[in-house]
Amino acid sequence: MTPERYNRLSDVLAKRQPDITIVLENVFDPHNISAVMRTCDAVGVQEIFILNTKIPRHKKWGAKSSSSAAKWLTVHQFEDLDACVKVLRERYSKILTTHLSSDAVSLHQIDFTQSIALVFGNEQAGVSDEMRAKADGNFIIPQVGIIQSLNISVACAVTLYEAYRQKEIAGHYERDDASHPMKSALAHEWGLTSNARPEIND
Repeated sequence: MTPERYNRLSDVLAKRQPDITIVLENVFDPHNISAVMRTCDAVGVQEIFILNTKIPRHKKWGAKSSSSAAKWLTVHQFEDLDACVKVLRERYSKILTTHLSSDAVSLHQIDFTQSIALVFGNEQAGVSDEMRAKADGNFIIPQVGIIQSLNISVACAVTLYEAYRQKEIAGHYERDDASHPMKSALAHEWGLTSNARPEIND
């Protein structure tokens, strides 16, 4: 590995955010999934959960949309909702779903400096009743148009960049958390252990 490559990967790893994740429930179009992956990589979200309870398990993503982002993310696939939620509860403090309801809060009212999992649902039906029943609440993206809906990959991008804004202001991208289990595991996976550091000759 060249010093330039090592430094580039080290910088990316340092800015990965272990306290935020995206959950895609029964999202049918693999190109939507891959577009979400690309956004996750762009803002430092490492983990993404793919939950398929009503459609077949995905075997591949839309490579053109993801620009190989999938290989740099940790992708978890589940067919069982309870099993997925169990893991989310072990790793994140709050689960919020995107759903237009009377009790939904605006995207801009969410505190993204907390540990959080964000659930986006199927292109037609949205998040399932079963998932919403297990979540801590719902949120919406403010809109003033007629349709009142966004493509799932666009909705996810808007949400994640609000999270990015809040977390950047809070200094989350400059935290000294290299010892976090997620980052330690990635350091080994990406070949960034101390004994792998390339020598730089003056």
